[in-house]
Amino acid sequence: MPTREPTRDKTFAPSPATVLAPTDHEAKSVPIWIARDASWVRETPLSDAQRAWAAAAGFKGIGNKHLLIPDSDGSLAGIAFGIGEPRDPMARPELQLGMLAGALPPGLYHLASGVQDAELAGVAWGLGAYRFRRYKAENGGVPPPSAQLKLPSDASLYRVLATVEGVWLGRDLINTPAGDLGPQELEDAARILAERHGAGIASIVGEELIVRNFPMIHAVGRASTRPPRLIDLTWGRGDAPRVTLVGKGICFDTGGLDIKPASAMLLMKKDMGGAAAALALAHMIMANALDVRLRVLIPAAENSIAGNAFRPGDVVKSRAGKTVEIGNTDAEGRLVLADALALADEERPDTLVSFATLTGAARVALGPELPPLYTDDDAFAGALATAGLRVGDPVWRMPLWSGYEALLDSPVADMNNVSDSPFAGSVTAALFLRRFVKRARRFAHLDIYGWRPGPKPLGPKGAEVHAARAVFEVLRAERGQQ
Repeated sequence: MPTREPTRDKTFAPSPATVLAPTDHEAKSVPIWIARDASWVRETPLSDAQRAWAAAAGFKGIGNKHLLIPDSDGSLAGIAFGIGEPRDPMARPELQLGMLAGALPPGLYHLASGVQDAELAGVAWGLGAYRFRRYKAENGGVPPPSAQLKLPSDASLYRVLATVEGVWLGRDLINTPAGDLGPQELEDAARILAERHGAGIASIVGEELIVRNFPMIHAVGRASTRPPRLIDLTWGRGDAPRVTLVGKGICFDTGGLDIKPASAMLLMKKDMGGAAAALALAHMIMANALDVRLRVLIPAAENSIAGNAFRPGDVVKSRAGKTVEIGNTDAEGRLVLADALALADEERPDTLVSFATLTGAARVALGPELPPLYTDDDAFAGALATAGLRVGDPVWRMPLWSGYEALLDSPVADMNNVSDSPFAGSVTAALFLRRFVKRARRFAHLDIYGWRPGPKPLGPKGAEVHAARAVFEVLRAERGQQ
């Protein structure tokens, strides 16, 4: 396990190290006490005056509220944080601590009670502290001084920072407007990450996609002035278990000739959220030196409108040799993923995982915070669900229901890219992807949203790399890292 602290580069700016501190930090730190009910007053080392202060403030230790407790000299003596008896199944004290990171005054704090998993608490603190400031004028986008958490001696600051950095990277990529993050810029981010970890990276760009047999990636991206590409990152020893991540990198989605209404385009900068999640997870894997042979494939394109755009009714041949009738140009994500999955499948990976902001139907079924998980591997599904719930990155298994395969039938091609039924849109999209995976030992697809509609303890409104931490926890456990 590495012991050095991660180096910094322009991919990660600012550093999560500004909100997390090592155990031996020399400055005096302020204690945080977890309160579950009114009994916290008796169980916490407070003076009579401080107890009177809490009573006067009406603080009862419930409702995700916190209380600043003064010392006799007017300085800050401690923080009481009330979590009560939450209804949210993920509302462990460690996870709720994320909300304090942006709510407390600048200073150094430590966990004094009520926390069993200090590393998870540190991750939650770091995720809750995230803010996207690239376009903020004040201080040149540099964040103001923040509350900093000092981790206890039994927690690895390195591991915590590796996870938080990965998530911050992914969030930064999703939050960046498409005008500043096209296929080339997404490749640039992947190259910076590869250089940092000593990974190999290559790309296939523009017309070369046709020459190298990635016709569906080319078809989706050919109408844009910014050429489509397939980004291919590799890392790790060649004979280690093979883990391949595929992330949808549609940097902006107009819907193509089946154009989206304006309201549906407002968040389409996030349509590369699958790529962001894959890169976030890749950073966690490489920073923690998991003993795997990692491969990350990102089909990156813009789904634009021009005279050479692919059309409804066109038939496109895939890398796998199957032909696809285009029933809707706004179902472009599954097309680029299919070519990337076919490539990934050719080397028979032990684990193949795809991340994609793929369907609105997934949001109708499970909402924005709970991504559907599709896999035929029961053990993998159970491990992902358990890990996700534990670390506050939940997933929910949905069925790869073969009875719906016929919904993808086409009278003129091997398949259609959409069903003409209004039902089971997320399931049929997952079934479409599964058709391009034949050799992988296990395959999972995550239909993520890539966005948080409102602030939560683990982050502000905005970008989120759903399911990346859940998958990492499973891979870490399988490789024997605790």
